This record gives sequence, structure tokens and C-alpha cells, in this order.
Amino acid sequence: MSYALITGASSGMGRCYAHELAKRGYNIIAVSNREEELHAVGKELRDRYHIAVECIYKDLAHNDAAKELYDECCTKGYDVEILICNAGMLLFSTLTKTDPARLNTIIGLHCTTTTLLCRYFGEAMKLRGHGRILIMSSSTAWLPYPTVSHYSATKAYLKSFAFSLWYELHRYGVSVTAVFPGAVDTPFYNLSDKARRLFRALGVMLTAEQVARRGVRAMMRGRRRLTPGLFTKVVIVICAILPARLLDVVLRIKPIRRLLERV
Repeated sequence: MSYALITGASSGMGRCYAHELAKRGYNIIAVSNREEELHAVGKELRDRYHIAVECIYKDLAHNDAAKELYDECCTKGYDVEILICNAGMLLFSTLTKTDPARLNTIIGLHCTTTTLLCRYFGEAMKLRGHGRILIMSSSTAWLPYPTVSHYSATKAYLKSFAFSLWYELHRYGVSVTAVFPGAVDTPFYNLSDKARRLFRALGVMLTAEQVARRGVRAMMRGRRRLTPGLFTKVVIVICAILPARLLDVVLRIKPIRRLLERV
């Protein structure tokens, strides 16, 4: 039985990816470290789309998580046709004020686990001659981003990894799509409802549903990359052509400097 496996499926982007793929008739393997929310999403998917849903409660940040997840799918006979590497953490903090344990967790979750999931499931897809992988990176992969230097560095790793993996697998019928969203209206951002509505109206922030819908469409078309939202595309282009020293000038502005010093 063919399944789409989504990491971080209990909320936000992962939940939206699960809904988008369930709409298309895929059975779902939903993975998350939030057990109660995970099972609520599972029930929601079964009731609405009448598909098979397997909920796997797992902390994907530890070293053996990817192999354990792959082995469990193999033991249960799940044929993973689609792999959505979405699980992530966003922590606003300058590097010297960030708990080293949190750094290990973020790097392990974003880089190590994603790489190993693609290693195990990608090999199975290659042997079958078909499959699809979607890797959630970020617009921060393209530009310097003070206060989330650790986060943006892992997303830059995922950018390079996804592009290289596409060249390795596409000739075997396996597509790899990297998605680079800007701000997405998820619980990652501690904003008021008014601010969220304003940012969405201005196009600065997209909804999770919008990003998931566009991400799935790009994946199904076999696209190598997707940057959803005109605002995010423009910001990436501007940052690519402006001198790097300009950012240092911006960071010297007193209100911005005081804000960074508090983070």
C-alpha cells in the first residue's frame, strides 16, 4: 500500500501537507513528537478523506530516529511513495546566547535526520524506479540572517543537499523538490492576530495552506525548487545584489542594535 510520509505533521506546515496529499488520495504516515495533536490530525484525516492514516509518535531529533522510522515502515509493509521532510524548529536568539543543547537539537533535526531519511527512503525509491521527495528549506538559506544564524545555516545545508540529491536521483525516476518559503503564518511567530492579518494582506506572510498547496503542486510537476510568494522572491534577489557591507550598516541603527542585544 502506497503512503506519503510527512514529518512534523501534527501542526503548521506538516498538517497542511498531510491534508493536501490526503485530498489527492494518498494514505498518510504522520510523524511528530506531539502525541495528542498528532492523533487528532490522524482522526481528522480519516474522517474527512476516508484514507488509511498511520500516526507515529517519535522525536526525530535524536541520532537513530531516521533508521528507526524507516525500519518501522518496512516492518509494517508501508510503501513510501512520497517523503515530505518538514519537521523543524525556529529559535530566535543570537548564537552566543543560545543553549548548546538546543543547537544540537536544531542541527540534528534539520540536517542529520533529513539526510538520513532521504538516504533510507531514497534508496528504496531508486530501486523501485519512482518516488518523490520534498525538502523544506527557507528563504533564510539565501541570505545572512542575524538572530537565527544557526537556523539559517541548517537551511543553507538543506538547499545544497536537495539540489545535489536531485542530480543523483532524478535519472532513476525520483524527483527532489526544495521549497524556500519566507514568513509563514504558523505558531513559530508570536504575533497578534491583527499583525498576522496585515502581513498576509501585504503579501509579506503566506498561510501554511498556501505554501503546502504550492509545494505539493511543484513536487508533482517534478520541479527542482520553489520559492512561494512574490515578496520573498524579491527579497532574495535584492539581498543577492546588494553589497554585504550594507547589512552591517543596517545593524548599526540603534533601534535594531538594541533589539538584537535583547535576543
